[in-house]
Amino acid sequence: MKLELKNPTHVVFGEGKIARLPRLIPAGTKVFLLYGGGSIKRNGVYDQVMAALQGYPISEFGGIEANPHYETILAAAAQARRDGSEYVLAVGGGSVIDAAKFLTSAITTDEADPWDAFFHKRYPKHILPVGCVLTMPATASESNAVSVISSTERHLKYPFANEAARPAFAIMDPSTMASLDKRQLSNGAVDAFTHVLEQYLTLPGNTPVQHGYSEVLLRTLIEWGPKLLADNSPEARETVMWAANQALNGLIGAGIEQDWSTHYIGHAITALYGIDHARTLTLVMPSLLRFKRDDKLQMLVRYARNVWGITETDERKAADLAIERTENFFRDMGLPVRAGDLEGIRVVAADVVDHMERAEQTKLGERGDIGPAEVKRILDMAA
Repeated sequence: MKLELKNPTHVVFGEGKIARLPRLIPAGTKVFLLYGGGSIKRNGVYDQVMAALQGYPISEFGGIEANPHYETILAAAAQARRDGSEYVLAVGGGSVIDAAKFLTSAITTDEADPWDAFFHKRYPKHILPVGCVLTMPATASESNAVSVISSTERHLKYPFANEAARPAFAIMDPSTMASLDKRQLSNGAVDAFTHVLEQYLTLPGNTPVQHGYSEVLLRTLIEWGPKLLADNSPEARETVMWAANQALNGLIGAGIEQDWSTHYIGHAITALYGIDHARTLTLVMPSLLRFKRDDKLQMLVRYARNVWGITETDERKAADLAIERTENFFRDMGLPVRAGDLEGIRVVAADVVDHMERAEQTKLGERGDIGPAEVKRILDMAA
């Protein structure tokens, strides 16, 4: 096993912690406040943030989309430059935080249209620091370096990674989840679940700590995801928010050849059809696991035994049962698992493949053996 792991994000977890903002952002700093469609003004989070930052010079930009648009971020960057902003504060879910991390580089770049430069990892040396107040758990964007951004002009959705943009701090107050509807809650919990599987159902290796912790997270989400939908209790909010963070903060994937093919295919589907990110993952993942069952057999059997408690002795049958249980969990959480579950939308495999080719995503999976032909077969299986 070989790995490097660094996560300097200062996590502040618990109810009422938004009041800690003045301890995290130096006094007098010009703050650029970034948020989404305005829900933070309806649920009281905005008022808490403004009360905590009383006396700070603040510039606001709202309207970040559920799948953040590159063009919107460029408009935010232009405003931040005009206002002389010194610190980006994202208040919202993973999309707002993704946008903030991309924004910190867009503010200071000399490129008028930096998509291609950032696509090839040419980021400016100096970027603004970013902090965040998380309101919807799902992506662990609050403590990782990845931003997934859509360009409406290019018709592309692509993940960017800039370690320098990893948030300096993340306030995680589970009470901010109280106003979320069941669709948002189910999307978040299942998104986190698939993040674990992308790092767990890969190549076996001498990583018992990472795999063991992955199993804990999977069992936790299987138990507490439905509880969160049932009553949105403080205990369920705390548990799912923390599990979602741990699912993608770097720990369980350290030293592991990760997959992420389901996410890349899902990104293309979202870019083409506007389907919720988590729903594209549940649409793809069961069929992808069936397609790759024999290649992933050893870890699928471990998953069957240690997560689902399956005792079937035939390994292929055990793997199939584990995939079936996964699919049923997605259904129970209210998400689609077949293209036929999508109302009024027809997913065209050729269009998805075209998107992936334009995004240079043609060798997917932990083995790099999922190309355009394989993607088409997987989508045919999910029809």
